[in-house]
Amino acid sequence: MPGFEPTHRVWQKLRANRAGLAGFALVSLYGLIALSVALGWAGQEWSLVSGERWESASSEHWFGTNQLGQDIFQRAIYSVRIAFEIGLLVALTSTLLGSVCGAISGWCADTWADDGVVFITGVLDSIPFYLFAAAVAFAFQASAWAMQIAMVATFWTTTSRLVRAEVMRLKNRDFVQSALAIGLPPHLVLLRHVLPNTGHILLAQAAMVFVAAIKTEVILSFLGLGVQDGVSWGLMLAESTQEVLVSQFNNHLAAAIPLLLLLLGFNLMIDALQDALDPRQGSA
Repeated sequence: MPGFEPTHRVWQKLRANRAGLAGFALVSLYGLIALSVALGWAGQEWSLVSGERWESASSEHWFGTNQLGQDIFQRAIYSVRIAFEIGLLVALTSTLLGSVCGAISGWCADTWADDGVVFITGVLDSIPFYLFAAAVAFAFQASAWAMQIAMVATFWTTTSRLVRAEVMRLKNRDFVQSALAIGLPPHLVLLRHVLPNTGHILLAQAAMVFVAAIKTEVILSFLGLGVQDGVSWGLMLAESTQEVLVSQFNNHLAAAIPLLLLLLGFNLMIDALQDALDPRQGSA
């Protein structure tokens, strides 16, 4: 039965892709930083006023301090946790929702179920995302989950379309027809024989949604629609808009450079994963 590439072939392809390995190493480093913050080992003093206003970089404050005297390095480190928490939540939730809807739509093509999923995805895709996010944030002003709800409600549509197309292609393959011919229930065939063959799509799509969620959080927080009670790279960039006017760039650089490196690492890793996991690419 077609499916994921054998594990040893996937590993061979990944090892041969040096750019992908570099991206994986970079993302892993950020993941370890996020884990250390979550465990309370780093970044816990991000909100403390530990210095004077706009101190220069020193052994005590590696990136200096902001307008309030808070340590910029601590705030940048803590923001890694925020980025990973939001990215993981949105990626897992939207990928799960998109895979379920896409599988049902593709398996039941040209039925009312398919028409309903296609209609909903079309409606959601026609709404400008940031206007939709602003409306959700306004409607859920008392909720800390407004931003995540807005992202999940829109990001699942691409996954659904990709899975739908793949399921429609796979359901006419011989191994699926053989499973149906011997009397296996259709839902069991879908779960056991069809969905596993969309794994390469789901993994790559989850990684892309992770990246999109981080970028969206930064933009929404910069606009005042994202993180409210805490700190994130978006809030740091928003703070820096006033500081750069007086030639204080530490806050801006401490948010922009880590964000750039994380997105670069993810993009390199995603390209490598797509090449390694796609069963249609052949052996390495």
